[in-house]
Amino acid sequence: MGDIRAAVPAQRGTGGDGARIPEVPGFASVERVRTAGDSPKARGKALRDRVPRSSHDAPGTSGDAGRPDAVRAVEESSRGRVPALTPIRVGRMAATPFAFLRGSAGLMAHDLAGTPVTGISAQICGDAHAANFGLYGDARGRLMIDLNDFDETVTGPWEWDVKRLATSLVLAGREAGADEDVCRAAAFDAVGAYRRTMRLLAKLPVADAWNAIADEELVSHTDARDLLGTLERVSEKARNNTSARFAAKATEECPDGGRRFVDAPPVLRRVPDAEAAAVAASLGAYLETLPEDRLPLLARYAIHDVAFRVVGTGSVGTRSYVVLLLDHRGEPLVLQVKEARPSALLPHLPRAGFPVAEVAHEGRRVVLGQKRMQVVSDSLLGWTTVEGRPYQVRQFRNRKGSVDPAALSADQVDDYGRMTGALLARAHAHSADPRLIAGYCGKNEELDEAVARFAVAYADRTEADHADLLAAVRGGRIAAELGV
Repeated sequence: MGDIRAAVPAQRGTGGDGARIPEVPGFASVERVRTAGDSPKARGKALRDRVPRSSHDAPGTSGDAGRPDAVRAVEESSRGRVPALTPIRVGRMAATPFAFLRGSAGLMAHDLAGTPVTGISAQICGDAHAANFGLYGDARGRLMIDLNDFDETVTGPWEWDVKRLATSLVLAGREAGADEDVCRAAAFDAVGAYRRTMRLLAKLPVADAWNAIADEELVSHTDARDLLGTLERVSEKARNNTSARFAAKATEECPDGGRRFVDAPPVLRRVPDAEAAAVAASLGAYLETLPEDRLPLLARYAIHDVAFRVVGTGSVGTRSYVVLLLDHRGEPLVLQVKEARPSALLPHLPRAGFPVAEVAHEGRRVVLGQKRMQVVSDSLLGWTTVEGRPYQVRQFRNRKGSVDPAALSADQVDDYGRMTGALLARAHAHSADPRLIAGYCGKNEELDEAVARFAVAYADRTEADHADLLAAVRGGRIAAELGV
């Protein structure tokens, strides 16, 4: 026999019994883990020389002749959506500057591409504004709080999420009537909570950091006690926000004992039989994207009806269906089958130095991005294709609840900023090493100050964009259906 050592990969570590352990793909090498001089923290700290933390106040919009105006940005982002729904989307964006920000992730990405980045890549939400955090139920019905919208998720610069969150807090605070010091403090506190949470995660054992910040500890961790009453009210509402409650309001009994959706235009409408059949048939492929242990659960439900339902501000105009399933007792489970469009951030990532990977299926991108960022995700999350278009599939109304940041009192806005900043840090730490980002962010408030300055300046820019859109609506340049 030949020498068996010739077939063994390069030796990297030593087992407990003295045996040599080969390096295994997918795991860190022993030398890399143990070498303090090449630690992620040290590498993150070294990035400050190239990208000073104070430089993050750069607005990224000045002197950009290629920047689309508000109307063109809305028109470009509406391409490929259902044309009849575009006026509803425009009307919702025209409501307030904060609403405009919610619908203009692509425009902000255009501007952010001109701002400094460290080059540290993470799975980012891409639309991490303050209204995209909320409550939802896990498989046992316990309430979690986390990011809850991932339509734009990509691998990109963590700074973009932080700056979008900070800007949204300024705009939400202004809409709530808070003074400018409070609005700026909310942005400042959100970044500070992000930075401190990343430092906390960097110090924990890896497994503890991965599962850190259970929802019951979050309020005390971020010193957000003024939010307790609001969170309790939202939680109570979320517990009642179920498929059964939605089905009771949105469906009627059929002569055969089943149920069907009832038209409630413009938000909910029945669809032609062929369209309903195509959506229902696509759920066969959806089942193939689920863990096998979920299949017996869904096998006990029958598909009864399909309807088209208009979704939130940024997603208005995308094709979205609700599918009514009933078990043997007539108890409902409602699934949402929502079109997954390419992320609005994709055209702008290369300018920031981030390559764009080919996406095999946009629904898969959304689902995997969500699972990479949340501690606990919807147990029925999957994807499918309907008539050539990619869709994500998830539970509809699985005890979802949300805080309206624009309705918070002045003493709650900064608490909400700290809470969402901490949640964002935990979400990023699943894909980016928290030691690397913590090393860059550091202990002092230099980054907090810079991003708060950015947030105030970009909030002003957004208010100007909103004013331009509103003037265009009033002047008849673009159609809008207000108040829907």
